[in-house]
Amino acid sequence: MKYGEKEIREFNIDAEENFWPNAHSKNYTIKIELPEFMCLCPRSGYPDFATLYLSYEPADVVIELKALKLYINSFMYRSISHENVANEIYDTLYSRLAPKSMKLIADFNPRGNVHTVIEIDSQDN
Repeated sequence: MKYGEKEIREFNIDAEENFWPNAHSKNYTIKIELPEFMCLCPRSGYPDFATLYLSYEPADVVIELKALKLYINSFMYRSISHENVANEIYDTLYSRLAPKSMKLIADFNPRGNVHTVIEIDSQDN
């Protein structure tokens, strides 16, 4: 196994070093685009691809960007539905960041003539 595969497969989002103190008390928004998301279709096993758009207004902590990359890449080996992808990522990040607000958009590439976009916004919940 190559070092990158090993790092992705063994990644633990709960590790303390993945989150850093937010050094700023003012309100600001962090916007991150993740254009290479991949997971496996739970029915066919074919790969599903998406662009994820994450924006959050941090409170006490921010996520380290390499940690976010490894977390997102860890889905490439998982069979998981589009809806479960978006909800799991949102719930995991929201619970660990406890941001003032957060929004996740999972825009999946069309496959079989179906284009899925899933949005979760803390302001709606």
